[in-house]
Amino acid sequence: VVVDGPESLTGVRRHMLPVKRLSLTDFVARIPRGAREKTLRIALEKDDIMKKWSETSWAKKIKAKEVRANLTDFERFKLMVARKKRSSEVKGVMKKTKK
Repeated sequence: VVVDGPESLTGVRRHMLPVKRLSLTDFVARIPRGAREKTLRIALEKDDIMKKWSETSWAKKIKAKEVRANLTDFERFKLMVARKKRSSEVKGVMKKTKK
C-alpha cells in the first residue's frame, strides 16, 4: 500500500507500507486513485480530518507521550514531587474513610 501524509501537513512522506502494519481509522477522504500530494492536502482540509484526528484519544495519547519525552530533568523532578504529594494525600483520605 502507498501511504502519503502529506509531509507538509502530517510529517509522513509518501512510501510503501505492508497492509499488516496499517491501523485504519473511521476518517475518510474521498480522493481519486493515485492522487497527488496537493489533491490529498485539499481533501484533508476540506473534510477537517486533521482536526477530527487531534480530538481522538489515540492522538491525545501520542501527544502526551511526546510531551513527556521532551521534559527536562527539572520538569521530571517536579512531576515526581507532584505525584508523591498526590499519592500521600490519597493515602490520607483512604485512611480516614477506612476508620
